[in-house]
Amino acid sequence: MNKILFFLLICSHISYSQFKNLQNFDERDLRFGYYIGINQYDNKVIYKNNTPYPISIDRAEGFNVGLIGELKLNKNLFLSLEPGLHANKKNIIFNEREEFTNYGDTLWVVKSNNIHIPLLLKYSAKRLDNFRPYLKAGLSTSINLNEIEGTLSNNGLENFKFEKFNFYYELAFGVDFYLRYFKFSPSIRGVFSLKNEIPNNTPDNPWTRNIDKFLTRAIFINFSFY
Repeated sequence: MNKILFFLLICSHISYSQFKNLQNFDERDLRFGYYIGINQYDNKVIYKNNTPYPISIDRAEGFNVGLIGELKLNKNLFLSLEPGLHANKKNIIFNEREEFTNYGDTLWVVKSNNIHIPLLLKYSAKRLDNFRPYLKAGLSTSINLNEIEGTLSNNGLENFKFEKFNFYYELAFGVDFYLRYFKFSPSIRGVFSLKNEIPNNTPDNPWTRNIDKFLTRAIFINFSFY
C-alpha cells in the first residue's frame, strides 16, 4: 500500500509540472486502454428468520485485469466498456454447530473466476493542468465460474453452485493523470449485486434453508493506462 501511495504522489507532482502533457488527448472520439487492479469480494446475507448463528465471510484480496474502450459523447461525458477477468477466493463459514458436525460442512471455500463486463457512464470534471477527476456509474454483468470445496454430498447438497450469471450496479471515483507519454487513471469502485445468487431449484438443506437472499458486494481498486 505504501508503494501505491508513493506512486500516486509522483503522479500528482508530475501533474503540477509547468508543462501540459497530452494536450490533444481528450479530442479523440474513441480511445483504448487496459487496467490491472485488486479486488475484495463480500456478501450480504438476508435471512428469512432471525438466526443466532449468522454466516461469516472470510474475505481475501484477488486481482483484476481487463481492457477498456471509451467513447466520447461530449467534452465531459464518456461511455466506457471494460470487460475483464476478476479472480478471487473467499471462505463462507457456517457458525451453527448442531447441524454441521464435520469441518467440511461448516466451511465452503469459494473460488471465483468472473468474466466481468461493465458498461459505465463517465463524467469528467474540467481538466486542471495535468489531472482531471471523474465519476463513473453504470450496470454490469458477470459469468461466475465458481467452485465450492466441502463435503456437501454427504448431506444431500451434491454439486451445489451459485447462480452462474449475475447483474450489478457500480459506482466509482478516480483521477486521470496526464503523463508525458500516456494517461494513468487510478480509481476505487463499489460493486453491488442486483440478483439473488441462490438458485431457485436448490433442494431443501440446512445451509440455504434460512437464506432469503445472498448478494455479492465488492470493492475494486483499478489502475488504468490509456
